[in-house]
Amino acid sequence: MSNKYFGAHVSAAGGVENAPIRASEIEANAFALFTKNQRQWVAKPLTPESIRGFKENCIKFGFEPEQILPHDSYLINLGAPEEEKLEKSRNAFVDEMERCNQLGLTLLNFHPGSHLKKISEQECLAKIAESINLAHKAVPEVVAVIENTAGQGSNLGWKFEHLAEIIEQVEDKSRVGVCLDTCHTFAAGYDLRTKDACDATFAEFDRVVGMHYLRAMHLNDSKTKLAGKVDRHHSLGQGEIGWDCFEYIAQDSRFNAIPLILETIEPEIWKDEIQALRHLELKNT
Repeated sequence: MSNKYFGAHVSAAGGVENAPIRASEIEANAFALFTKNQRQWVAKPLTPESIRGFKENCIKFGFEPEQILPHDSYLINLGAPEEEKLEKSRNAFVDEMERCNQLGLTLLNFHPGSHLKKISEQECLAKIAESINLAHKAVPEVVAVIENTAGQGSNLGWKFEHLAEIIEQVEDKSRVGVCLDTCHTFAAGYDLRTKDACDATFAEFDRVVGMHYLRAMHLNDSKTKLAGKVDRHHSLGQGEIGWDCFEYIAQDSRFNAIPLILETIEPEIWKDEIQALRHLELKNT
């Protein structure tokens, strides 16, 4: 019996209620989705029919809230230096949390934010933490899951220390966590190419942040070389990371019972990639 929640970031086109159906079609037991158009600031509210349909399909196909990882809009910058953009981002983030709450979901995955070379890293990280605190006060239950970044441009969150500094300033630590993206981790300079490299990288994460904060992962190979600081996903085993990393995650119990989500570049082989991960999980048992 599998202890792992393997899935992919599926389309919610035509309504969020379609996401669990699409996840079941690739034989996933986890999935990620956008609850609104990720490239627009404002979206129409979720309809009662959509909410009901989503919950019914989750029950029908066996998805519990802890197997589902909604992702917020790419426009949001919770560390924005300009007051107007920050306010807009914070309002949009609260809306995303409310949508999760309406759907009965308990996790919300987001990219931390960017200083845009206008404020210090410390100030930006403090703004991100404050944004999380404000969202927590506005919406109950939902956990803010910070995704580590590849280190492109002025984006923060690529160093484990950045994640720790944000978490340190969050008041309700039971409602904050981390989603580690393997491609981003590798592009940021943390090696994952061998079992020993994985041991060292996850030991470092545990030392700096704490494994108990790991609430989800994105499983992606990387077109970018180690420490390349560019976010370019690849299909599993076809990039610079290779299969050892994914075998390591599939077989290590520290990654049980959290969403392990593919954002690899060929949706038509997601089903095969999920089967390959399940095969690796059971390989030595």
